[in-house]
Amino acid sequence: MRKSVFTRYITVFMLIIFISFTILTLVICSNMSMITLEGKGDDVKRASETVSEMLTELGKPESSENFFNYIDDRKSSVTDYISYLADFSENLSIYVFDTDGNMLIAAGSQGESIFTSGIDAERLEKLMQSEPIEGFDDMDGILVDRYLYHGVPVYNSDRSSVVGAVFACSSSKGVSVLIINTVKTMALASLWVFLAALIAVYFLSERIIGPLKDMSRAAKQYASGKFDVRIPVSGNDEVAELATAFNQMATGLQSLEDMRSSFLANVSHDLKTPMTTIAGFIDAILSGAIPQENQSEYLERIKNEVLRLSRLVRQLLDLSRIQAGDRKFEPVTFDICEVARQIVLSFEQKIDEKHLDVEFNCEAERIKVVADKDAIHQILYNICDNAVKFSRPGGKYRIDIATKDKKVHVSVYNEGQGISKEDLPFVFERFYKSDKSRGLDKTGVGLGLYIAKTIIDAHGETITVDSEQGVYCRFEFTLQPADNKKSMIDKVPVKD
Repeated sequence: MRKSVFTRYITVFMLIIFISFTILTLVICSNMSMITLEGKGDDVKRASETVSEMLTELGKPESSENFFNYIDDRKSSVTDYISYLADFSENLSIYVFDTDGNMLIAAGSQGESIFTSGIDAERLEKLMQSEPIEGFDDMDGILVDRYLYHGVPVYNSDRSSVVGAVFACSSSKGVSVLIINTVKTMALASLWVFLAALIAVYFLSERIIGPLKDMSRAAKQYASGKFDVRIPVSGNDEVAELATAFNQMATGLQSLEDMRSSFLANVSHDLKTPMTTIAGFIDAILSGAIPQENQSEYLERIKNEVLRLSRLVRQLLDLSRIQAGDRKFEPVTFDICEVARQIVLSFEQKIDEKHLDVEFNCEAERIKVVADKDAIHQILYNICDNAVKFSRPGGKYRIDIATKDKKVHVSVYNEGQGISKEDLPFVFERFYKSDKSRGLDKTGVGLGLYIAKTIIDAHGETITVDSEQGVYCRFEFTLQPADNKKSMIDKVPVKD
């Protein structure tokens, strides 16, 4: 069964919280147990030593018999004092024995019920002669439960012999109760944290997963060719950035689809029109409808239509080679000024028809560059053709070639229709035509500038456009000068 992102996310998150609280509870309980036992051990040791020192200093008994009599005579006051000490610590009991193992005084929370019998002399002597032991033990059945204990001897006045013993103990039940209460508290706290985390994770996951679901639905719509679907964007985080990028992608796909549709329509029109014209003129000539003296004029028209078809097919082939990565460039050294002059001369008739004011500015008689000559000729020819085509009658038409910033800059300027601000970002895209009405550009299909930019990019150079609609337009691209040893480009394929 497929688990959703939310299910996996909440499972991992809850598991992390559970493990974290479990480890935290164990650490806290262990530290509390250790600290509590150390505190009880200190209380037991301090109580037993205090009572032993008090009986030694105050009573100064000379022998065990005197010690018994001393305790018996002062049992009430000594018991009150020992009980007072025992009350300072929870579950603390203090016992006084003579050397025969008889219990003389029992004070504290446990009373005498802690012992099943007295302590015999051998065991008492062993206890007093050995190092005092702190810990849990059952004292060979003398203690009815596990206790923390400490025993010290009571000496005579000159501390030369033992006359008795003081034994203090404290039950560990308090520690167990403390640990149980701690576990309960931690469990209750973890439940509240679990609940709060569940609510937080739910809304956080919904915040993240919701847009992802929208993207998934939108992607399915895009797959079916519906690019008008957009994803709501809220916030300013990574998810919002992803949704924005998704919408931008959809806009790009929509634009590309529109350009493809326009391209197909333009290609269909540009293929159909000249073929219809050619077929009509040929039929008219063959049938004798066109007098022989006028046939040369119509043959010239047929020639122009064939050239028009040739240009269209050539652009389509260039596009196909570019997309397949098959087009390669051969860098050679050539004079860019001479290439530009030849191109301007090829437009002499069109320039005269529009009475354009032509300026040709080249900072030197010859400017050598390194590039693929045929490719650069194709670019410059296409830009110059567009400049003549979209120039207003009598407008200025200027070509500038100059070297600056270690680059050769080639600029083509014309006064005329220009390009709108809305169209400027798209002029180098495939199938894009700013003259959508085909009022001036009846032959282009929106591939020339795309191919130009692709070629310039392959040379490692730049091409830019600057324009004001209805005023002017200027295209400019850069080339490497021949004197730059690093300007030689390798033979590389151009990829889409």
